[in-house]
Amino acid sequence: MSSPEQPWPVRVVSQKISAWIGKLGWVWLDGQVAQLSRRPGAATVFLTLRDPSADLSLTVTVSRDVLDSGAPLLEEGARVVVHAKPEWFAQRGTLSLRADEIRQVGLGELLARLEQLKKLLQAEGLFDPRRKRRPPFLPRRIGLITARASAAERDVLTNAQRRWPAVDFRVLNVTVQGPTAVPSIVGALQVLDADETIDVIILARGGGSVEDLLPFSDEALCRAVFACRTPVISAIGHEPDTPLVDWVADVRASTPTDAAKRVVPDLAEEMRLIAQARQRVTQAVRHRIDREQQRLDSFRSRPALAKPQALIDRLETDLDQSVDRIRRSIDHRLSRADSELQHTLARLRALSPAATLSRGYAIVQKADGHVLRKSDEARKGETLRLRLAEGELTAKVTA
Repeated sequence: MSSPEQPWPVRVVSQKISAWIGKLGWVWLDGQVAQLSRRPGAATVFLTLRDPSADLSLTVTVSRDVLDSGAPLLEEGARVVVHAKPEWFAQRGTLSLRADEIRQVGLGELLARLEQLKKLLQAEGLFDPRRKRRPPFLPRRIGLITARASAAERDVLTNAQRRWPAVDFRVLNVTVQGPTAVPSIVGALQVLDADETIDVIILARGGGSVEDLLPFSDEALCRAVFACRTPVISAIGHEPDTPLVDWVADVRASTPTDAAKRVVPDLAEEMRLIAQARQRVTQAVRHRIDREQQRLDSFRSRPALAKPQALIDRLETDLDQSVDRIRRSIDHRLSRADSELQHTLARLRALSPAATLSRGYAIVQKADGHVLRKSDEARKGETLRLRLAEGELTAKVTA
């Protein structure tokens, strides 16, 4: 181990770095050619490979023969697959990759990769219509991400200002093509999404070939759009062009001009609609006033309002008749109840023991209240109670 007292020389550190890097061995890597250097007469070609989704790059050296056999028409911006081994140059303290095979990715393979990525993002729910947000009807401020002085920028700004002259834009110019496009666009998205004054973001680019529009199908860009809290409108290319970011964005516009029409309302059209609405409201109010006036005139022509005393007299007559009917009904009910009460009282008296006692009979009871029905139920010397029609007697059994 090294220490302040026994530090390693630079050559030792360089040797150890080289040893660690050499352990990686040969690898296949995918990247985009950011820079291509072919010196006349030189046997070695220098490439700078950039990650399409991140701001990272590596230097690759390849022999001219290998390049001519694998990718003779290679140009900057092309996607390649390289078989290379990392090497550490101790003299310069730099890292590079030495390639022994290089393959240029064709359009068919790129489209197949995009289709596979599309299925992956769809399975993760990035295309779900339920999570898409509707942009505001009239945004306070609009963020625009596009190339500098491009036709897309001119179309969006001109058409939006023609529709709504007071529209406010914050424009961020980025690279929309090439190896630096994705990091540039993702960075602009993050800046606008963090701006509290931005209500909607437009991602605009003019038409181009499939290869030109590849940055807008990049996985990192799609996930950055999905992560935005601000609604995003995608306006990439023309109507037939459908990069993957169109599926992730909240709103897909066929062209940059279409995005300008979607982001702000048409002032002339809105004024026309307001005038129509005002006219409909005026007509509705007038119709309501006329109808209520007719109802009021109809109420005034009714006898109840023309001769209100006649209504009172009729109601008074109805009230007197009702009171008379109630009285007769009450008298009839009381008479019938009194008759029923007399009959019930007569039946009660006929069935009452008092009527029997009044004819000279008596009820004999023991001290506990038991009524005697037979002589043998009493014992000699027992005291009995005799209940008469009027009063009671106490008797003692002697025999």
